[in-house]
Amino acid sequence: MNDWFADGALAEYCVTRPDWIAPKPRRIGHAEAASVPIGALAAWQGLFDRAKLQPGERVLIHGGAGAVGVYAIQLAHAHGAHVITTVSAHNIAFVRALGADQAIDYKAGPFEKEAQDIDVVFDTVGGETLRRSWSVLKSNGRLVTIAAGSEATSGERVKQAFFIVEPNHAQLAEVGQRIDAGILQPVVDSIVPFSQAAEAYAGTVERKGRGKLVVMSAVDCAQTRTPPPAGRR
Repeated sequence: MNDWFADGALAEYCVTRPDWIAPKPRRIGHAEAASVPIGALAAWQGLFDRAKLQPGERVLIHGGAGAVGVYAIQLAHAHGAHVITTVSAHNIAFVRALGADQAIDYKAGPFEKEAQDIDVVFDTVGGETLRRSWSVLKSNGRLVTIAAGSEATSGERVKQAFFIVEPNHAQLAEVGQRIDAGILQPVVDSIVPFSQAAEAYAGTVERKGRGKLVVMSAVDCAQTRTPPPAGRR
């Protein structure tokens, strides 16, 4: 994973540093491997470096079926936390298979009615969801957010909660080892050819709303099958 603020593009090669890379997990393909670093590292750093999540604590993950949420659920579950997540109704069974103890359909009603006394809130949604999340925390609860809209906020507590994922060789290597051990499962929503890259960034490519969308060369895309939905192993 390169520096978040460095120049980047969809290219066959890129310039990086040794401490920003780790070996590709052996048990997954290149499309799955490409989907891992940002989502997995953001989840790891939010839960463990920032929120200091402890075994047995109650964590609420907003956007559990998203690119970061799928890793946050799996990591928190493996850490021994009680995992609650908000998703669309059609993703409830999916996130339960990843390790969520409780899945809340955020469209069915206020999540606050089903989630209280929370130790850690991991927010990937922002906006009204973030504003309402403070009320579900315990007195010593912690909230972290990666929602882009929080970066320019003037509110001090949101400023303290917001973070941007950083490259980290040791963490990325550990993530790779957990993938090879079957503890972590990458989730690829769909794979599209380079010719559809603009549509992918514009959000006009049909998606399932689970994990990452991967752009590949036309040749590689034709030879690669979109992986099946992940399940806890």
